[in-house]
Amino acid sequence: MSKLKVALADDHSLLRAGLALLINAQPDMEVVAEAATAEEAIEVVANTQPDLLTMDLSMPGGNCIQAIETLRIQHPETRILVLTTHDDPGYLRATMAAGCAGYLVKTASDAEMLSALRTVAQGRTVIGLTLSEGDAKSIFDVTGTAPHPALAPLSQREREVLKLLAKGHTNRQIADILFLSIKTVETYRSRIGEKLGLKDRAQLVAHAIKTGLFGDDQID
Repeated sequence: MSKLKVALADDHSLLRAGLALLINAQPDMEVVAEAATAEEAIEVVANTQPDLLTMDLSMPGGNCIQAIETLRIQHPETRILVLTTHDDPGYLRATMAAGCAGYLVKTASDAEMLSALRTVAQGRTVIGLTLSEGDAKSIFDVTGTAPHPALAPLSQREREVLKLLAKGHTNRQIADILFLSIKTVETYRSRIGEKLGLKDRAQLVAHAIKTGLFGDDQID
């Protein structure tokens, strides 16, 4: 029986080493490549054609969520398991929309990691988060009206922040309107940019208009 070929993408060499040790000790899988950046992840998948790729979301070398989407398009035969510190349904939405097959936080046990890899390899989906009913419906579109596909990665609060940013409000004004701290608004803004690949206010406005985020509102 041939072994499952696994590639590891994480900028922490100690974590990669630990994962490689764990995986290579299994009779049914082996690590065939490692990457420390999003760009390297795309390169090693192209070169080694692994069955599975574990992918961190906070590596240098480009937007990791965009890298997942690129890999899904260019190498659909490689199944991607996101392994991250982000215990956040918003990141889960983003990665599922991009095309990952599983999502696991780094606090998972060795047994949970190995089970997730084998489950993903079998063509099934693994979600290593406890989701509220609302989050589950939003992510998997079980009921109700789904948001525009380009907004799907965002939580409801992130869409509210994006709308206000695109209308020209400052971080301070948004904090006052939504009863949040400025630091929390800055965090939301950073997440929005990471999830959607938006870098400045002009791109925010264009994206908000394109996706119909304003509805019947006028841009101030």
